[in-house]
This record gives sequence, structure tokens and C-alpha cells, in this order.
Amino acid sequence: MYIYATQKKELFTEEGSALYQAIRDNVKNLLATSGAVMMKNAIVGTGDSWTMLACVDRMVELGEIREVTALDSCQGQHRVFVVA
Repeated sequence: MYIYATQKKELFTEEGSALYQAIRDNVKNLLATSGAVMMKNAIVGTGDSWTMLACVDRMVELGEIREVTALDSCQGQHRVFVVA
């Protein structure tokens, strides 16, 4: 089961940092194009899927993006984010 608080530590490794930057760049490009991004489109690429989810949740935590879907309202890959 995915738990952000547990997975977050992976973002502070060399691999996690590189993955975060790649996902952050992808999310920013998608937001510039469409104004919103679904999780399934944000986490394209290679890497551990839970770490990829944590990258997006870290962006939310840092205030870079905001989630517009309600908690538990949809499956994880259908979560939607916009610019904060």
C-alpha cells in the first residue's frame, strides 16, 4: 500500500532526486499545455511506481501544484492536479 510519509525518503537519494526532476519537468510541461494533469500522465517513465507517486505528492507538499480530486474519490492514477 502506498504511504507518502514512508516513500518520501526515497526522494532524497541520488536516484530519487533525478526521478523527481524528470517528473517535475513533465508535470510542468503538461500543465503549461493543458492546465491540468492526471497522475497517470504525470508519472510516465521508468522507476518505482510508488516513488513516482511520491514525486507528485512532494510537488503538492511544496505548493507547486494542487490536487483537485477529493481524497478517496477515484483511483490513484486518475487523481488530477493543477498549478497551485
